[in-house]
Amino acid sequence: MKRLSLAGLGAFALIATVPFVSQVPGVASLWHSTSANAQNVKTQGQIQLRLEADKQVVAQDQQGKQSKTWQPLKGQVVVRPGDVLRYTLSGENKSDRPVKNLILNQPIPKGMVYVLQSTNVTNNAKVIYSIDGGRNFVENPTVKVTLPDGKVETKPAPANLYTHIRLQVPLVAAKTTVKATYQTQVR
Repeated sequence: MKRLSLAGLGAFALIATVPFVSQVPGVASLWHSTSANAQNVKTQGQIQLRLEADKQVVAQDQQGKQSKTWQPLKGQVVVRPGDVLRYTLSGENKSDRPVKNLILNQPIPKGMVYVLQSTNVTNNAKVIYSIDGGRNFVENPTVKVTLPDGKVETKPAPANLYTHIRLQVPLVAAKTTVKATYQTQVR
C-alpha cells in the first residue's frame, strides 16, 4: 500500500509557462490556498489558477453492478496502485480584459501514469503532450520501435512515457473560466 500526501507529490505543482506569468507559489502554498495567480504584463489581465484532485471510487451493488464516483482529495490521502485520480485545472480570468495565448503546463506526477485520451478541455483549448520531460510537445506522441525482423516502425507512445500535458488557450475572455480535466493511475 502506498501512502502519499498531496503536498508530497511535487509534480502536483501547477506551472504556468506563459510569457506573462509573474509568480506561481510553490506546491505547499498551492495546496493550502488552493489557488495561484498569473498576470499578463502586457494587458494586466489576471488569471487565477486552481488545481483540484479527486479519487475514483468503484462500488458494487448487491446485483453486482459497478458504479464509479469521484471523491475529493483533501489532506492526507491513501492511494494504492491501480487507483485512478482525476485532476481539474481551472483558470479564471478575473479582469475586465481578455487574456490571449495562455499556455499551462501540468506535469504528470511521479508514481503516476497518464490515462490515455482522458483529457477534456473547454474554450477551444488545444492539448499537447510531452514524453521527454517537457522539452518537446506534440498532439500525438510517438516512439520508434524495432521489430523482431529489424524494421523500425513509428507507434503511438505508451501511457507510461507521458510526462507533461500542455494546454494552449488562444483566448480567455474577461470574467470567464477555462477548465481542463485529465486522469492518472497510481503505478
